[in-house]
Amino acid sequence: MEERPATCASCLQNDMVDDANAGVAVATRKRRRRVPVAVGSAEDYEETCLLGEGGFGTVVKARHLATGLTVAIKRLTPPDADSQTAAASISRLAGAGSCGLEEELLREARFHEACGGSGHPFIVGFRGLVRDPTAAAADLGLVMECVDGPSLHDYLRQRRRRRHGGARIPEATARAAMWQLLTAAKTMHESGVVHRDIKPGNILVGDGRRVLKICDFGLAMATSEAPSHGPAGTLWYKAPEVLLDMRDYDARVDAWSLGCVMAEIIYGRALFAGSYEREQLVAIFDVLGVPDGGAWPEFASTAFAAEAVTELDVRRGSRLRELFPAAMLSREGFQVLHGLLTCNPHKRLTADAALKLPWFAKVEALQLPSEDDVASAFANKELHIVPSASEKRKLHFS
Repeated sequence: MEERPATCASCLQNDMVDDANAGVAVATRKRRRRVPVAVGSAEDYEETCLLGEGGFGTVVKARHLATGLTVAIKRLTPPDADSQTAAASISRLAGAGSCGLEEELLREARFHEACGGSGHPFIVGFRGLVRDPTAAAADLGLVMECVDGPSLHDYLRQRRRRRHGGARIPEATARAAMWQLLTAAKTMHESGVVHRDIKPGNILVGDGRRVLKICDFGLAMATSEAPSHGPAGTLWYKAPEVLLDMRDYDARVDAWSLGCVMAEIIYGRALFAGSYEREQLVAIFDVLGVPDGGAWPEFASTAFAAEAVTELDVRRGSRLRELFPAAMLSREGFQVLHGLLTCNPHKRLTADAALKLPWFAKVEALQLPSEDDVASAFANKELHIVPSASEKRKLHFS
């Protein structure tokens, strides 16, 4: 198998990626064409160990026989249910309609390719697709860069455990981390891709804690397609418009998620930690204040708007600065955090706009503090199906 599909990232960013099977249309600048994603043979790889497994899939570590390159291979291969039921289940999990397992991976592969394939420093590299020619049923695998490090979620959790809420990550380190993540998001959005599930668990820490990489495009959508039915993403990092089940949200949902990640890096724990959608909205508005319905009429028209005012004793002002005082976060840093964590999506910073703010005028090289006992990102992990309050389910690695 070739190490990369025959399609270059620059071509992808200047054209239109169109997946006829899964309904994917990644909007870019020029003509419209379907980008082929090369499919190689699984026999080109030697699987070395199981990295994670669950009811709907596996991730294995493998070595490319010709080059010795170590990769991670993700497969959606339900072991029990019949193929039609399994395909329908996976489709519901990813919110992509009634497409099958192969289309799910093809869709994810094309989003990876549109964002630069293996060429972006802050997005997990995509190496191609492989098929097992000996398998009785279709067995397609997504070949990805294998990052030798923990997820940001595991890193922060271990840091909390070891330090018992002690020393915080320095602001300069948080700035370097956010510069990398916002740069990745800017590339995704300029390539016509909305990730929809940015969270610490989908951010890998690599290269000796010097690089952060966004991974898992399983819930991504194209900017040219309407959001799928039901909210996508992980509860604590969902934007208010997603929690309110608004149907016209866009790439700014990723900006909100990155604001939540920034707060967690600096604050030491998740800022908004509800147990279900309504409680999550209450947690958000309790910190940021109930949005102004005049400036955000879409919110004013929701059934939750009047209820939120009653629930929160008409809290209009934000107390975000109280939680992030000047001793913790500078004025320039708070400008970024506040801009990303703006409830009204029309006033929220985009990734591109955030990167242009003074906080990022000078960015040091990232070096997260050492945590010797933080395990590899994939080590001893399982694939979990996690129900949300709305009974929606999704496939994710955590």
